[in-house]
Formats: sequence, C-alpha cells, structure tokens
Amino acid sequence: MGLFILRRVGVMILTGLCLTFLVFTLTNLYPNLEKLAKTQGNFRMSDEEVTSFLERGGYLQPMVVKYGEWLGVLPSYRHENADGSIQGRCILPGQAPEEAPEFCGVLQGYWGFSTVFKDEVGSIVATRLGLTGKLMFWVMVLMVPSALILGVLSGMNEGSKTDRTLSTVAITTTATPEYVSGVILIAVFASSAVGLKWFKGTATSAMEDANFENFFLPVLTISLYGMGYIARMTRASMAEVMTAQYIRTARLKGVSFPNIVVKHALRNALIAPFTVIMLQFPWLLNGVVIVETLFNYKGFGWTLVQAASNNDIELLLGVSVVSVFVVLVTQLISDIGYVYLNPRISVS
Repeated sequence: MGLFILRRVGVMILTGLCLTFLVFTLTNLYPNLEKLAKTQGNFRMSDEEVTSFLERGGYLQPMVVKYGEWLGVLPSYRHENADGSIQGRCILPGQAPEEAPEFCGVLQGYWGFSTVFKDEVGSIVATRLGLTGKLMFWVMVLMVPSALILGVLSGMNEGSKTDRTLSTVAITTTATPEYVSGVILIAVFASSAVGLKWFKGTATSAMEDANFENFFLPVLTISLYGMGYIARMTRASMAEVMTAQYIRTARLKGVSFPNIVVKHALRNALIAPFTVIMLQFPWLLNGVVIVETLFNYKGFGWTLVQAASNNDIELLLGVSVVSVFVVLVTQLISDIGYVYLNPRISVS
C-alpha cells in the first residue's frame, strides 16, 4: 500500500506540473499580456509602449523561464528603470529592492500580486477558499446522507412505487440547473411576491456570520443538483448487489432483511457512489460560480470569475493551482478508498 501511494503521489506531482504549465502558457499568451498592459497603463498605449511595459515586467522572457520564476526554481527577473528604480516579481509595492528575496514563487509560498484586488494572491485565495470550504462542508453534510438514503431505499425496493417516486425526484433535481432552482427557491422562500420570507435571498452576511436564515438557501440549491446524481448511482449499485448470489444465500439462511442490507449489501453498493462523491469536491470548488454569484457569496468560484473577467493573470494562476491540487488529491483518496471498500481490488 505504501508503494502504491508513493507511485500515485509521483504521478500526481508530474500531472500537476504539466497542468499548471499548460494553464500558465494559456494565461501568458501575448493577447492577454497586451490587455494586462493596457489595463494597468491606459487603453491608448501604442505598441511600443505596450512592449516597453511588458519588458520592464519580465513578461517577454521565454515561457519556460517565466514558469520557473513563478514556480520558484529560478531567480526572479528584475529590471532597472530609467529613473534608477528597480522593479521585479519579488519586489512588492513599497518594498526596497535589497529587502526582496531572490527566489519568490509558489514553492516559497508567494503566488504573486493581484492587479485587481491589490493584494497578495495567496491571501486572497486562502480567504475565498475558506468561504467556499464552509459552503462545501454544509452542502456535503446535507447532500451525501440524503442522496445515500434515497438511493438505498430505491435499490432495496426496485420496481416498487417507492422506487419510482424516489427515482423521479432524483432525476428532477439533477435535470434542474442551479440557476433555475436557486431563482425558484428565492422567489418562493425569500421574496415578498409570495410572502414566505423565511430566508434571506442573499448570503453576503453569511460570509461573516452564517446562520440558518442566510445560508440554507445556497446550501440547498447546490445540494439538490448533486443529490439526484449520487442517489441514482447508489440506486443502480444497490439494485445490482441485491440480486447477487451471496444476498440470496443470506436470505435462505434466515438473515433479517435489515442485516442483509447493512452488513452485506451496503459496503459493496457504495463503491460506485464513493467515486461520484469524491468527484463532487472539484465540482463544488469551481462549479458553485452561479450559486455564489446568484446569492452574492464571494467565495472561490466568484473569485475565479473576477480573475478571468479582469485578466488578473496572477490570481487566475493561483486559483488554477488550487483547483488542480484539489482534483488530484480527491482522485488519490478515491483510489485508496477503492482498496478499503473492496478488498478484491489489488493495489498491484
């Protein structure tokens, strides 16, 4: 198991480097850099002024060199201006050049400086990630148990009225996009048009003080969309397991139906849903953009939109690194979970 995990971590690191280099290359294409120069300067800059701006900032270096500086394995580029001042990646606004370190990349804990929020990318990402993490936690608390219960009840009674009813509910929730269900929930439970002002239609106040009134609607909106998919996968796995030979043997031996479900069927039926549940983490991290925007909750997905729409290259890279890391780690946990859920799977 230790060697298996070590190999997977090695592949994960290599994959992470390839993906981050790809994102770095796409975000550092010349049209994006030109837009950045005009955003920081003015939109009437000539081509010579744009080139001069990009050269002073080190943006015109070879892509591999810039990636090495951003990663922190190569010394940072510095440029001496005509007035004698020195600027570079490691030199923060208001910092003396001699106080700045030579290496300042992701490996050193410095992710760059946001041109939109005027703050360090690491600080922004940590704050927004914490807000989305809080949202993700309560979504998983509501979504996973509810979906598993629906799926198990449907799979235990395949073809019955209970199965058909629960399956219809699961399909309906999955087929309804978040921006539709979110608007409906706001209109019904938070708008004065209907009169049921049970919740707040915005989650801005939940960023500092989350409670049932201002946080339940965004949590429910996200949970409903993912709940149906997990429930359908659980239902299919449970229905297949319940027809297995060892389940029939347990029934013939007189084992009670609840014991058959809990002790024999449930563990094997959870292998496929476990994969789907682990895949919810990357989706929740970046897929809640609509919900965070709809409820004005300024989390990780909202930050991704702001970085992309404002061509904030450093912030966009920071968000991308976290997204890649979450995807790779959840895949690693999923692979390890396979072994524990099903001993027949060989790690070799």
